[in-house]
Amino acid sequence: MCGILAVLGCSDDSQAKRVRVLELSRRQFSPIYLSLISSTHFSVISIQRSLELKHRGPDWSGLHQHGDFYLSHQRLAIIDPASGDQPLFNEDQTIVVTVNGEIYNHAELRKSLPNHKFRTGSDCDVIAHLYEEHGENFVSMLDGMFSFVLLDTRDNSFIVARDAIGITSLYIGWGLDGSIWISSELKGLHDDCEHFECFPPGHLYSSKNGGFRRWYNPLWFSEAIPSTPYDPLALRRAFEKAVIKRLMTDVPFGVLFIRRTRFIIGCFCLENSPDLKASREVADYLGTVHHEFHFTVQDGIDAIEDVIYHVETYDVTTIRASTPMFLMSRKIKALGVKMVISGEGADEIFGGYLYFHKAPNKEEFHSETCRKIKALHQYDCLRANKSTSAWGLEARVPFLDKDFIDIAMAIDPEWKMIKLGEGRMEKWVLRRAFDDEENPYLPKHILYRQKEQFSDGVGYSWIDGLKAHAALHVNDKMMQNAKHIFRHNTPTTKEAYYYRMIFERFFPQNSATLTVPGGPSVACSTAKAVEWDAAWSNNLDPSGRAASGVHLSGYEQQAVLASAGVVPPEILVNLPRMMNVASPGVAIQS
Repeated sequence: MCGILAVLGCSDDSQAKRVRVLELSRRQFSPIYLSLISSTHFSVISIQRSLELKHRGPDWSGLHQHGDFYLSHQRLAIIDPASGDQPLFNEDQTIVVTVNGEIYNHAELRKSLPNHKFRTGSDCDVIAHLYEEHGENFVSMLDGMFSFVLLDTRDNSFIVARDAIGITSLYIGWGLDGSIWISSELKGLHDDCEHFECFPPGHLYSSKNGGFRRWYNPLWFSEAIPSTPYDPLALRRAFEKAVIKRLMTDVPFGVLFIRRTRFIIGCFCLENSPDLKASREVADYLGTVHHEFHFTVQDGIDAIEDVIYHVETYDVTTIRASTPMFLMSRKIKALGVKMVISGEGADEIFGGYLYFHKAPNKEEFHSETCRKIKALHQYDCLRANKSTSAWGLEARVPFLDKDFIDIAMAIDPEWKMIKLGEGRMEKWVLRRAFDDEENPYLPKHILYRQKEQFSDGVGYSWIDGLKAHAALHVNDKMMQNAKHIFRHNTPTTKEAYYYRMIFERFFPQNSATLTVPGGPSVACSTAKAVEWDAAWSNNLDPSGRAASGVHLSGYEQQAVLASAGVVPPEILVNLPRMMNVASPGVAIQS
C-alpha cells in the first residue's frame, strides 16, 4: 500500500506551511534530503528518504503544491516501478491526483480513452483522464482498491474517494482555518485538525457539493433477502477471476492462503498452534517447500505498542489478530516480497464465524453478513491494510472483489445456514465450491476444518498470554473507575483497558477515540447477533472460543459440558477435528 496526505484550501501558501506539511511527513523518521523543482504554476518536492507515512511507501515520495493545496504521496511501487511516481497528471497538468491502491481494470479503461496520452504505465494513471471525460461520476468505473484525492486546478475544486468496502484506509479532517485534510492514517492529520473521522467506504467527497455521497450501491446493501439458487461452479469461477485479476504486478508477490500451484508455503505461528500442523500437511500434499516462522508470546507482547501505533485502534480483537500479522509482514518483506494476497472477507460474506451456528433463521443470518461486510473497514480491512503497510507490504483481498461479492451475496442464505445434521458447517457453500473429487485442491479434512479466528489460529496461548500481561498493568481499582476515565467505549476487561491506555498516549484527541468501533461482541459478532444466545451476554469475548457449545476447544470447557450433557456428544463427534487453513500461511513467488 502507498500513503497519501493532502491539505486542501488552507488559506496559507507560505513557506512555513510547506515546512509544516513536510514536518508531518517526517515524524519519527531520519532526516531527509530534498530536491526542489519549480515553475510559475507549481512546485514539486521529491523526497528521497524517510517520511511520516514512508513505511507505507518506501520506494519514492512526492509533494505537489498548487497555491494553498498540498498533495503528497509515499509510493510502494508494484506496477510500473520505473516511471509510475506520483502525484499523477493529465496531459496539460491541470488535473492532479494522488492515489493509494490498485486499479485492476486499468488496461480496459485505457482502451476506452483513445484520445488521451498517458504519461506512465501506472494503473492509477487512468484516474485523471477518466475525470476529464466523465466528471465525478467515473468512480464506479474503477475496479480495485483505492483512496485518492483529485485536484482540478482550473477552478480549485477537488474530489476524494474511497473504494467500495474500505480495503484501503482513509481519514478526513477539518482545520480551524477552513482547510480539509485527507490522510491514509491518523498520524498525518490528528495534531492539526479540530475534528477528524474515518472517511466512509464507498463514498465520494466533492468540494463542489460540499459533502459526501455514496457511489457504491449494490443490491445487498439494502439487506433484502436474496433468492438465487446456489451454484458452486459459478461461485468458484467468480473467485478464480477475482484472484487472477489481483496477480497484476511487476514485483515478487506472495499469498496468505494456499493455492494449487508452485509456491513456497510458510506459516507464522506459536509452537504447537492449530494452524501449524495443517500448514505442514498442505505443503506436503502440494509438494511445495515449507517455511515456518515461529514467534513467542513475549515477542508479540513486546510488539503491542508498535502495533497500536501503526494499526491505530484499541479494539481488542483487532489488536490480537494484528500483532501476529504485523510480525509476519516483517518476515515476508525481508524475503523481498512487496505484495501478498490475503483471505479477508470470507467469514463476513459466508457467515464463517462460529457464532453463526446460532443464527435463528436465514433472514437474521443474511442481515448479519450484511452488517459484517459494512463494518469490515473498521476491523479486518484495517488490520490487513495497516499491519502489512507498516513494513512496506501490500495486501490484496480477492474475497472483497465487487463482482464476487455481488454473486456471493445474491445466494439464498438458506444455503449458507449452518446445519450440522445435513453435513453443512460454516462456509459450507465456499468449501463445497472447491471440493473437486477429480482434481482436489486440498485434503478433505483440511478443506472442511472448523473455522479458527486469526488470533486463535496462531496459538491459544497467545490470547491467554495477552490477558495475563494486561492483568499485570491494570488493577481492580482502575477497572472500577474506567467509566469515569473512558466515557466512550468504556473498557470492560483489563486487556481492553491496557490497549486503551496505549492508544490514548499516541492519539489523545476525542476524535481519535471516536474512530474506533465499540459495543458488545462474542466471537467477533455484531452487537445485534449477541441476542441470538442469552448465555453469550455473560461471556463477551471476541475469541472464537467464546462461542460456547460450538468451538471444539471452547476455553477447554467442551469436554466437561459434553460429559454433563449440556452439549450433545454427537455435535463433538460430527465436527471436523482440524482447525482453519486460511490464516497465517504464506506462499512466495518470485
